[in-house]
Amino acid sequence: MTEAEDPLPFRPPRPPDRGPRRRSLDAEVLFRDGPEVEIHHKEEVYRLRLTRGGKLILTK
Repeated sequence: MTEAEDPLPFRPPRPPDRGPRRRSLDAEVLFRDGPEVEIHHKEEVYRLRLTRGGKLILTK
C-alpha cells in the first residue's frame, strides 16, 4: 500500500488545547513612565501600582 492509498497517514500528535495564549508584558515596560498604570475594563477603571518595595497592587 502506498502513502497515497493509506487512509490514515501518519500525523504527529497535537499538543492538548490549553486555551488562548497569554500575552506577556514586562513590568519595566508597563511602569517606564511612572509607578502607576490605568486599566480600563468594561465600564470600570482599575489602577495597577508598583510599590517602592517592588510589589504590585491592583485597586478599583
